[in-house]
Amino acid sequence: MPEKVKLETEFITLGQFLKLADVIQTGGMAKWFLSEHEIFINGEQDQRRGRKLRAGDKVQIVGFGEFVITD
Repeated sequence: MPEKVKLETEFITLGQFLKLADVIQTGGMAKWFLSEHEIFINGEQDQRRGRKLRAGDKVQIVGFGEFVITD
């Protein structure tokens, strides 16, 4: 079962999401993390830190788990 991550705004960037979901400790780690790990958004691989995520999006991080964005 995917872990739910609640949004307080219309969207969140992938870099911000990693911190919100407690995958990384600081926002500064996002670029490194994205270069080292495979991340799939709605089944499509995407490593862009600025990728906008909205309610309903599913994020799968290989080795870390699955998340779903809720509002």
